[in-house]
Amino acid sequence: MSNLIDGKKVAGEIKDEISKLISESIFRGNRAPSIKIVLVGDHGPSKIYVNAKLKACESVGIEAKLISLNDNIKQDKLSELIADMNKDEDLDGFIVQVPLPNHLSVQKVIELIDPSKDIDGFTNDNIGSISSKNKKLMPATGLGVMTLIERYGIDIDSKKCVVLGASRNVGGAIAQMLVEKEDATVVVCNSKTKDIKYFTADADLIISAVGKPKLVTADMVKDGVAIIDVGISRVEDSSKKSGYKIVGDVDFDNVRKKASLITPVPGGVGPMTIVSLLQNTLKIYCEKFSI
Repeated sequence: MSNLIDGKKVAGEIKDEISKLISESIFRGNRAPSIKIVLVGDHGPSKIYVNAKLKACESVGIEAKLISLNDNIKQDKLSELIADMNKDEDLDGFIVQVPLPNHLSVQKVIELIDPSKDIDGFTNDNIGSISSKNKKLMPATGLGVMTLIERYGIDIDSKKCVVLGASRNVGGAIAQMLVEKEDATVVVCNSKTKDIKYFTADADLIISAVGKPKLVTADMVKDGVAIIDVGISRVEDSSKKSGYKIVGDVDFDNVRKKASLITPVPGGVGPMTIVSLLQNTLKIYCEKFSI
């Protein structure tokens, strides 16, 4: 039996659920959900990711509009656009795609976004709500990870969970979600953690969000471990037309032999991050129309 955690399959199931709910809402006379995605500049990977988001929105009935801006846009002009989107009552939410050009402050952009329209779940208000009873819009990648844990029935109650990577929006947020979700023992390792193997060797669940190929090797994990690989990197591969392949943080072929469950890269967390944006949009929409 396959031990793969199929994020693409789960994302497809969730899309079907979202599409059905939106269709029923429109049948009752409500408008369709509406979002905007702001893309600054000509960053190749961002364009690919944005196109995937637009396609996902279209597949479930969410009206999504792309706003493409020149990479020399001034901070104040971007701020004005965000203010306008904040005030637009017919707009359920929006995304400002990162990374941004160096002259623009990501932090300033995040601070300007109305938390109630923050589909990415990056604002302080939304991230802070992870540890409250009134959870708001969850960081998309973390929501995707937690959905996989739930749908695959990964038992983390009283288990040891190790998160590799402590970034605010991904690793740190996931660790906090784990703490809030169950009575798990959660260990977070960062770039300065010495001897990571000491922490991973007896972990029941490892979530890696570092972006370093083959960071997690077979000798670092125990038999039966569950692994969710959030990392994504390009490595050279002459057999590919592009000249590279996409890999995660985990030495997949070797670690898979010991794992009870494991996500592939691509096809694991990536599709779940995108579908989580749809879930956040749906949450805003349903609250607005009391669905």
